[in-house]
Amino acid sequence: MFLQENAVLLIIDVQGKLAHRMHQKKELFRHIGGLIRVAHFLAIPIIITEQAPEKIGTTVPDISDLLKDQQPIAKTSFSCCGQREFMERLGALNRRQVIVAGIEAHVCVYQTVHDLLGNRYDVQVVGDAISSRTEANKNFAIERVRALGADVTSTEMIVCELLRSSEHPKFREIINLIK
Repeated sequence: MFLQENAVLLIIDVQGKLAHRMHQKKELFRHIGGLIRVAHFLAIPIIITEQAPEKIGTTVPDISDLLKDQQPIAKTSFSCCGQREFMERLGALNRRQVIVAGIEAHVCVYQTVHDLLGNRYDVQVVGDAISSRTEANKNFAIERVRALGADVTSTEMIVCELLRSSEHPKFREIINLIK
């Protein structure tokens, strides 16, 4: 089980025109936005990345507007772990559980999950907060991350896991953020 005091939210490459080509993009943006709002409420650190932003563009406003205090990590490697700044920022947080959302599921999400697991992080991929341009590629990615040993969850499931109980002092406010 993931704990709010040991978790980090990672938002991978939701940027430019590419983000608008994602399968079920409205739902994707809604779920990622919900995860960001919950992370803010629970004081869970957020790391956001951008793949070659000078070519692809910056994070879409639906997401960046929720992260005004965040500086995205620019990267060229598909895996976030291939970027030294990412590994340094993640390591400095001293947390071992990574909640993963973003695009594209079959490339940057998959390769990042592979490398996080190789670095002995616990990983939960939020299935309704990842996407690819095609549903098939998203499904292949989910199969592959499960085979690697990552858990696949949903936005509501990980949020309730972090809260642990309806008696959590922020339960009502937080549940309303993801519905």
